[in-house]
Amino acid sequence: MSLSVFAEIGRWEREAVSAFGRFWIFVWQTATWMASGGASRRNWRLLMPQLYEVGNRSVPVILVTGLFVGLVLAVQAYGQLESMGLQERLGVLVNLSLVKELGPVLAGVMLAGRVGGAMVAELGTMRVTEQIDALRSMGTDPIRYLVVPRVLACVLLTPLLTFYCDAMGALGGWLIAVQLYGVGSEPYWFFTADAVVTWDLFTGFAKSLAFGMIIALIACYKGFNCQAGAEGVGRACTEAFVASFIAILVIDFFIGILLQGMYQAIWGFEPLL
Repeated sequence: MSLSVFAEIGRWEREAVSAFGRFWIFVWQTATWMASGGASRRNWRLLMPQLYEVGNRSVPVILVTGLFVGLVLAVQAYGQLESMGLQERLGVLVNLSLVKELGPVLAGVMLAGRVGGAMVAELGTMRVTEQIDALRSMGTDPIRYLVVPRVLACVLLTPLLTFYCDAMGALGGWLIAVQLYGVGSEPYWFFTADAVVTWDLFTGFAKSLAFGMIIALIACYKGFNCQAGAEGVGRACTEAFVASFIAILVIDFFIGILLQGMYQAIWGFEPLL
């Protein structure tokens, strides 16, 4: 019994290492095509439908999510700030949290669920029905034709969708602060503008770029390597979302540490309030 357990663990580790290696080979092939003209003018006809799918269809979900996150943040933070007499600085906590952390993460998670799932389902269906093999037989590299446009669309539009999420969150915080709790509108925006600096915007932008790229790469890889049948496609969708969610949290942690260290090394420590 013990030997069979160790054998199963060894088999799982071998498969995990093999899948990890195949993923990075897939990433390298995608990067090679992108560097060799994947965004050239002749490929715009492939990119434009993906821009529509990633951007336009995701806007309503991003706007609603950002609005209610801003509402919740303001409601939860107001009581604590009021006890310290700092309720006029409510916008600082709401908007800094959105710009640096919650905005990019929420936009990434929403894209992983909606866009990533759609990519896996579409590419997985093409894999099962041998359409990807048909592209190869016609001399067309499926990574250039199918993967590069999707990766570029996610990388280009995730920062914009993050901005929409941040803007709606700021509006939600303003509604709670000004309309519900009676905080002045001018102090809300003044302290926000004073606290949110260019570096904070850059932090959110850098995170959103990384999230968009990893979501598209994981989704495309899972779609290209899903198992046969409807069950295989469904399992690939689930695995892609879970892997994307974990990757977003891991990348958020390391980018946050890196950029915070850079900021403190250049400008030093500054208090939040």
